[in-house]
Amino acid sequence: MKRTVLLLIAVATVAFVLVSTAPAFRRAEEAAAPTFVTTIPSRYRDWRLVSVAHEEGNLNSLGAILGNDVAINAYREGKLPFPDGTIIAALHFRHLPSEANNKVFGRDQSFVPGQATNVQFMVKDSTKYAATGGWGFGHFTPDGKTGDDALMKTCFPCHAQTKQSDLVFTHYAQQKQ
Repeated sequence: MKRTVLLLIAVATVAFVLVSTAPAFRRAEEAAAPTFVTTIPSRYRDWRLVSVAHEEGNLNSLGAILGNDVAINAYREGKLPFPDGTIIAALHFRHLPSEANNKVFGRDQSFVPGQATNVQFMVKDSTKYAATGGWGFGHFTPDGKTGDDALMKTCFPCHAQTKQSDLVFTHYAQQKQ
């Protein structure tokens, strides 16, 4: 009888400990959830063009902004906020004058992409990235290395200034035909 009572107390104690610590484990897992995009989406170079961008100053960059099917559909429909599953890629390159084109034009006016500098991603998952407005941000060098935490922590504060467009800078460059 004593063994049965001790066994029941032991089982009850273990059950109590497991039940009472489960929320703490869940909170720890949520806190440990990635806050940045850490893998490059497959086949992103096959996505459709959203727009192009030229950034001057220290960046001196030309960019091609691409979107997956979810992004393109949302852009075309003018759907804000963007739905979960939206992924936007920004391929950035150095900005260089084209000597061959400028020779034809007779003056300096043509610029082309030079060396790739980075590729950036925005991934919409309103649950996973709730702390950053529903968007996960990723930055990768041409050799596929991720940006460091200090760099990545600059993404959301900058994008947060564009709340009216669901934190997205790029407007759809739809061509009317």
